[in-house]
Amino acid sequence: MLWDLFCRVVDNFGDIGVCWRAAADLASRGKRVRLWVDDPGALAWMAPQGRPGVEVITWDASATDGSEPGDVVIEAFGCHLPDGFVSRMAQAARAPVWINLEYLSAEPYVERSHRLPSPQMSGPGAGLVKWFFYPGFTRATGGLLREHDLLGRQMRFDPARWLAGHGISRGPGERIVSLFCYDNLALDGLLDELARAPTMLLATTGLASSQVDRLLGPSMRRGGLRAIVMPRLTQPDYDHLLWASDLNFVRGEDSVVRAQWAAKPFVWHIYPQDDGAHAAKLAAFENLFLRGAEPALGQAVRSLQAAWNGLAPGPLELPPLPGWEEHCESWRDDLLAQPDLVGQLFDFAVERR
Repeated sequence: MLWDLFCRVVDNFGDIGVCWRAAADLASRGKRVRLWVDDPGALAWMAPQGRPGVEVITWDASATDGSEPGDVVIEAFGCHLPDGFVSRMAQAARAPVWINLEYLSAEPYVERSHRLPSPQMSGPGAGLVKWFFYPGFTRATGGLLREHDLLGRQMRFDPARWLAGHGISRGPGERIVSLFCYDNLALDGLLDELARAPTMLLATTGLASSQVDRLLGPSMRRGGLRAIVMPRLTQPDYDHLLWASDLNFVRGEDSVVRAQWAAKPFVWHIYPQDDGAHAAKLAAFENLFLRGAEPALGQAVRSLQAAWNGLAPGPLELPPLPGWEEHCESWRDDLLAQPDLVGQLFDFAVERR
């Protein structure tokens, strides 16, 4: 079965990060994948070794000319397929299964809209049906990206050895905190909070590291805090960073999912939107994630994430890590009991073929 997966890189690396993980996961299950992406540059550091079974094609004005569609065509995040390619989909003796893979959300509309058809009444795809497929956190959704060997790799992981491979060692009594964020006015307050106890902050290259460098200066220290800038990490190594840390600050869609599989306390810097829609999206996730949490922990996490996302005033106070981690482990176990995203995509494609 040949899969065509189309992706546009908008302004960060979340779209290509999700699409690469999906393509690589499909290939690991024996599928052939053509990943069409308008700007594949990030893959040079995100996935430098590539993946057998995945062909990366730079998607420009003429790239799809003459290409016959595969058995399944995924339009990631409403990226709008080229008209010529859609025309060939409509003309195929057996039309491919056309799936619009949507952004991740915990909002109620996801369960209502998952797997709904969208008949194409006009344009180059007239007569085709596009199907909406929503990732999510419940059994009534498409699930989350999760490789079949993820837990095995995590169980075999040696944090000290991985850190040493990057020339890093944990100091006496230090907690390890990873930082991956957008521009954030609350970061200075977070550094103050982290400086109250021995902390090693591992900042990812990019917006996180540039802000930390500006706020801490050449010493990269403040009180009990010392900061280290990590090199650009491959996707597997980013997972390793999350597994090696005691607390993870993550952003966007891909890293927040990986943080949940890590089963460590995490704080989500949700992608900010001009209309404020991100506030409702964050609240919807918290309503699911914190269901069953101790009331004090739930309130502390909500207050912390509201302050971190600029949605409410107040200090950035960290809840105690042990109870928080226990809740994250329980949440991860609940997610593990649900079917994963790629497995559901495959089952859906077979059903519709």
